[in-house]
Amino acid sequence: MFPLLSKESNVFISEDLVKDIEHLIGSLSHEKVFLLSDETAYKLCFPKIKNVGGISPERTIIIPAGDDNKDLETLAKVWHLLSHGGADRKSLLITLGGGMPCDLGGFAASTFKRGIPFINIPTTLLAQVDASIGGKTGINFEGFKNEVGVFSQASAVLIETSFLDTLDTANLVSGFAEMIKHAFIHSLDRWNELKDFNIRNPNLSELKELISDSIRIKDHFVESDPLENHIRKALNFGHTFGHAFESLAMYEKRPMLHGYAVAFGMICELYLSHIRLGFPMTTVMQISNTLENIFGHFNFDQSHFDKLYQLMTHDKKNEDNQINFTLLEEIGKIQINCQASKKEIYDALQFYCNIDSEAKA
Repeated sequence: MFPLLSKESNVFISEDLVKDIEHLIGSLSHEKVFLLSDETAYKLCFPKIKNVGGISPERTIIIPAGDDNKDLETLAKVWHLLSHGGADRKSLLITLGGGMPCDLGGFAASTFKRGIPFINIPTTLLAQVDASIGGKTGINFEGFKNEVGVFSQASAVLIETSFLDTLDTANLVSGFAEMIKHAFIHSLDRWNELKDFNIRNPNLSELKELISDSIRIKDHFVESDPLENHIRKALNFGHTFGHAFESLAMYEKRPMLHGYAVAFGMICELYLSHIRLGFPMTTVMQISNTLENIFGHFNFDQSHFDKLYQLMTHDKKNEDNQINFTLLEEIGKIQINCQASKKEIYDALQFYCNIDSEAKA
């Protein structure tokens, strides 16, 4: 196990999974170790860590899989099981799974007994490059994505890329969206490196290097602005529209993976970048076509525009009743706290709809 970013980093690349987890457990003062996982991750990934000393069945918490279960009811269940399992402020919670158990588990740990330490072991590509890193925790509430949560850094994040063998193609592709987002806010070279990578049939050795690079990009923004008051907002590129798409899909009982929503949101926000900041339209079209080829298309029409706009008004980045966007002047040149008129937002939604219409023509 070695620090990915620096000697002070809490993100580690695993070299021997069982020994590395035992080392992290031993480095933290604790009396009881609890494991939190969802049904899918427990079935597919727990066998890789079942021999870790300190992890026991009686202190293992299994929650339903799926982002639609990242809610107050599931959170209360975790609090209940921690309490009845005898957890105290010297206990440790390990989360094993994708973004959902990392988000919810981190929030549960951060609020139980006013805070107990937790370790994230992300098992999906999305969680390894994004959800488990940076200290954001939370749950969905009343139909809104990540409406309630706190900033709370994990004591450690352990990256083990062999877990990616357990993923289906859809989940691999979902995580790739956040890597693409990191490329857009970093550099053209980074985008050129990713756009031709075959995520549907990946070379895992090459992917491991790309994951490390992606984590370094995210950490740069997080370290510069831990509480998201300024430059860390760059990481929200694609998310204002994306969270609205994700919430609409959840509301209509056709939930989508987070990365897909972000990919669709990036297309809309690239178009807004063209309107507001002069991002070249030829590049918008080229990127949009590439993203459509990778992620497919989210079907909605003008009858959904008002609902999507209303969902955007609840975005956590908003200030003074203004919907805030992170936009690009060019790849790697970011503008945060950008606003757009309602008409411009609707125009971006229409642009997205038209991409599919043009593809079918």
